[in-house]
Amino acid sequence: MGVPKFYRWISERYPCLSEVVKEHQIPEFDNLYLDMNGIIHQCSHPNDDDVHFRITEDKIFAADIFHYLEVLFRIIKPRKVFFMAVDGVAPRAKMNQQRGRRFRSAKEAEDKIKKAVEKGEVLPTEARFDSNCITPGTEFMARLHEHLKYFVNMKISTDK
Repeated sequence: MGVPKFYRWISERYPCLSEVVKEHQIPEFDNLYLDMNGIIHQCSHPNDDDVHFRITEDKIFAADIFHYLEVLFRIIKPRKVFFMAVDGVAPRAKMNQQRGRRFRSAKEAEDKIKKAVEKGEVLPTEARFDSNCITPGTEFMARLHEHLKYFVNMKISTDK
């Protein structure tokens, strides 16, 4: 949900926050804090409008999320802390809002598929990735948790 007008408030007080830097002018950082939700959602369903688009969990984890994290890490090069935050359970009002949005998006996806079939388009036989599983307590999030632990341990032990 975010904090209303927070970005505006902080960027007015700290104008250097929004500076565009060139690749050879990146300052040094001690810490990198990531809100993983935007990364997870963008990597798992980058093109919801395309009824032909299919993606596997392995591709979401290895090829997309982990690659994105590596690119960010190489750009920022935090010296002390690398922190990844994934939202926990939301308050009741937020859950209700999300539930409504999820039902709408599922209905819209179903309608798009029907229209494509009516036009005679041949759709892939694999099941579409259901982005509704990106919520606390689901099996998908448990698998993502295990993959993230593995990824971090692998990077710590093999990548200086």
